[in-house]
Amino acid sequence: MKNITSVLSLLRPVRFLIVAFTCALMLFTNAFPAFAIDSYQSKPTEATTQLLETQKKTDEISRSAPPGRAKVQEESNKGLNEVQGDADIDKMKRPGNSQSATSVEDEVQNFLEKVTGKND
Repeated sequence: MKNITSVLSLLRPVRFLIVAFTCALMLFTNAFPAFAIDSYQSKPTEATTQLLETQKKTDEISRSAPPGRAKVQEESNKGLNEVQGDADIDKMKRPGNSQSATSVEDEVQNFLEKVTGKND
């Protein structure tokens, strides 16, 4: 019990600083969350053509009768799925274009080797 009271008595002088720091931390984390978006900023007109075409095709399919299995398979074989087709297929990650990617396990192993100085 003495240990707890001694710790609390040590915190009393700095209680104001702890509260002020916590409030400042909460203010800055809520006020500036967009600092994480320093990378690529897209233009407002970018990719609207593909989206409009996909929306048009979606609207057409929703207005018509449900397509049969053969029609769905035929459309699906053209790309990713029946509606989306091959839109942005080059941006998607799949085994064919991810062979040079490193796994999380490899990244952690490399990091630990750098930290410990055991580069093989």
